[in-house]
Amino acid sequence: MNYIFLLLVTLKIFKRKLTQLQEIMGFQTSHSTKWMSQPIFKAKEDPIDIHENSLIQRTALNLIDHSETNTKYILSGYDSWVVRHPSALKSFERLMKAAIGKRIIIFLDYDGTLSPIVNDPDRAFMSDEMRAAVREVATYFPTAIISGRSRDKVKDFVKLNNLYYAGSHGMDIMAPSMPVTSSAGEHIDIAINKSGTEVPFQPAKKYLPAIREILRILENEVKEIKGAMIEDNGFCISVHFRQVQDEDYGLLEMKVKSVLENHPQFCLTEGKKVMEIRPSIKWNKGNAVEYFLDTLGLSSCNDILPVYIGDDRTDEDAFKVIQSREQGYPIIVSSVPKETNALYSLRDPSEVLIFLSRLAKWRKTAY
Repeated sequence: MNYIFLLLVTLKIFKRKLTQLQEIMGFQTSHSTKWMSQPIFKAKEDPIDIHENSLIQRTALNLIDHSETNTKYILSGYDSWVVRHPSALKSFERLMKAAIGKRIIIFLDYDGTLSPIVNDPDRAFMSDEMRAAVREVATYFPTAIISGRSRDKVKDFVKLNNLYYAGSHGMDIMAPSMPVTSSAGEHIDIAINKSGTEVPFQPAKKYLPAIREILRILENEVKEIKGAMIEDNGFCISVHFRQVQDEDYGLLEMKVKSVLENHPQFCLTEGKKVMEIRPSIKWNKGNAVEYFLDTLGLSSCNDILPVYIGDDRTDEDAFKVIQSREQGYPIIVSSVPKETNALYSLRDPSEVLIFLSRLAKWRKTAY
């Protein structure tokens, strides 16, 4: 009887899961994007995969470990989240089907996306395999790295010359030398030096003296807090506390905020075990995406498909921009459920590597 009951419950879970997938994959209308209007989300094209089967198996195993009267069947937080933000790997064929005939542009975060999050930020190295995948993708598609790191530092990590770089969350951009128009229709000048080559676009340049002063004060204030690390990222300052003891975090936060009290033109944000001090200007990674599209002459094109892959809270601004354009695929890198403006997901940098490798392979075979 227990086995029959187990079988009936498993079939019931399978049926309910299939219904949920059909509703979401076939009739989703909450995100307004041009590519979603195409019939690429039909449930019949997306049968339940290994991930969904493993969910049923885990639930069945839980049934064996509990009495019939006390058993509850609850979909895990990540599994329900990934239904709303499907895996970009498992959706790859459908995404590429919609991309045929479009001009793809790739935007990538660095830490937590191309490299793992590590205790020492100076050792956030990307693997040779990841570097090779990024290099190959950049040979087929315009590719830009948009990082919170300083532009020089992230370029030193990546070590590739066939792509574009933006550091300090987009406040330090090296882009192609072309006429630029902002999203608001305003003309933006790209500085050209006497040799005719471009120099970085730095909308927060006037804040550099104040940033240097804050950096000097902070280094003195937090030097006694074990594990705290101050990183100079050009137009922003990162205060890493991954190795700070829990009981010392409050003191660290107080010291950082006290320094900013005398600099109201700066704001404090928090990422993954890091506090970041940035100029309070209306410029972020989303603006950087728009800037790159403008300089590449693609901003007003209807046949482009921007792909942005990132893991951090600061990447949400870029996700919003791509959604507002009603074009492209915003993809979050996360192994835990979180609020996001991304439409798709990848678990970790290893899945980013697979996605980029498949993208390059698709491009080679599709054209």
